Amino acid sequence: MKKLLKLIGLPAALLLSLSLFACGEAPQEKKAEEPAKTEEAQAPAPKEEPKMVKAGFIYVSPVGDAGYSYAHDLGRQAVDALPWATTKFAESVPEGADSERVLRNMAREGMDIIFATSFGYMDPVMKVAKEFPDTKFMHCSGFKKGANVSNYFGRIYQARYLTGLIAGSMTKSNKLGYVAAFPIPEVIRGINAFTIGARQVNPDVKVHVVWTKTWYDPALEKDAAKSLLDAGCDVITQHQDSPAAQEAAQEAGAYCIGYNSDMSSFAPKANLTSAIWNWGPMYVKTVEAVRDGSWQGDQSTWWSMQDGVVDIAPMGAMVPDDVKSLVNAKKAELMAGKDTVFAGPIKNQAGEVAIAEGSTPDDGALLGMDWFVEGVVGTTN
Repeated sequence: MKKLLKLIGLPAALLLSLSLFACGEAPQEKKAEEPAKTEEAQAPAPKEEPKMVKAGFIYVSPVGDAGYSYAHDLGRQAVDALPWATTKFAESVPEGADSERVLRNMAREGMDIIFATSFGYMDPVMKVAKEFPDTKFMHCSGFKKGANVSNYFGRIYQARYLTGLIAGSMTKSNKLGYVAAFPIPEVIRGINAFTIGARQVNPDVKVHVVWTKTWYDPALEKDAAKSLLDAGCDVITQHQDSPAAQEAAQEAGAYCIGYNSDMSSFAPKANLTSAIWNWGPMYVKTVEAVRDGSWQGDQSTWWSMQDGVVDIAPMGAMVPDDVKSLVNAKKAELMAGKDTVFAGPIKNQAGEVAIAEGSTPDDGALLGMDWFVEGVVGTTN
């Protein structure tokens, strides 16, 4: 028996040892797995990176012109200052084929939203928007829209009206000069609002209009202003991008009213005030909507003095206190939402009632305005 045990003892011991090793191994594996499962359950979910917004801007004139593009670029800078936004701009982009090329290149670069800031960019925007349905487009001052295209502008006519009150109060010749770019509703509406304001304080005033058919041409703008000064106008205003008309007025010893930004530094002895833009609030709010997903296409947005997008610059020291008080009172009404600039009765150039007493044109009628009010000397072409 001992001999038999001796013969089988070694394998049995080995089997016993293997059996004991196997029985002891499973708990060790289980203990090793449990902490791993616990750690995995406690691990925090990865944080989602905040969405960055890339915004492109296209300007029709140089950003250093102190005018229209300069004002838009100040708005772009407000967007660029946001920690989650980056911007790019192209300046002095002609309307037409050149703008189409620039729009397309910006879309290819992955811009989330592109702001086209001139009226003549409208058709190129509509064409390029169809090619890039995931890119959002905002067109300034136009009226065409699409699934990924909305348009925007501000009620600058409110500021024009206030500057008209000043001009009508300051003129001695009762002749006001208006250097204007193109005969489109945006410009015509501003001329009308300016004239309405001027004639409210001085019914004998006439507003003489000269068209330059350009947004930015300092030499041509100055020549146009000189022609109005030679015709006896003693207050010059403008819908142009440079301060050239302001300089012409000061050189002639006349008064002037600027546009787009505060132009008093270019004609400190002559500048009464300026109708100004403040695009920052609008641009910031728009890119915020892109970021949070609330931006919508096929919309029209028209910002007012209440929104802080349009205003007038500080009035010059030459403006009498009673005129300043009148203008500030009318501005307070506009700031409170009481917009009666185009409240009837309003007559057209032919002396016919174009807006009846007790009525006010809706935004569609204002956006399509193609006629001059009584008191304007000039044609809409």
